[in-house]
Amino acid sequence: MTDSTEGIRRQMTAELNAVKGSREDLESKHGQVWNTGELTKDFEALAFIAPFIIVRRRADGIKGSLTFQHDPRFYFSFQPE
Repeated sequence: MTDSTEGIRRQMTAELNAVKGSREDLESKHGQVWNTGELTKDFEALAFIAPFIIVRRRADGIKGSLTFQHDPRFYFSFQPE
């Protein structure tokens, strides 16, 4: 099965991880940022497809996605479904 999004996702992942973004940098660009511990408190992880994670927000059950960088691992830009 061919994934038509693979090329753009690979490019996005490379760009996100080319420069290690600090939490402060990410917050200034994207608003709220979560580390892995914070993510598991606020969201249920449903699927990973780098550079995205599909989640369900625990507070209200809304499904959506977050973007993440690998190192340091931070999640940001929650987008409801």
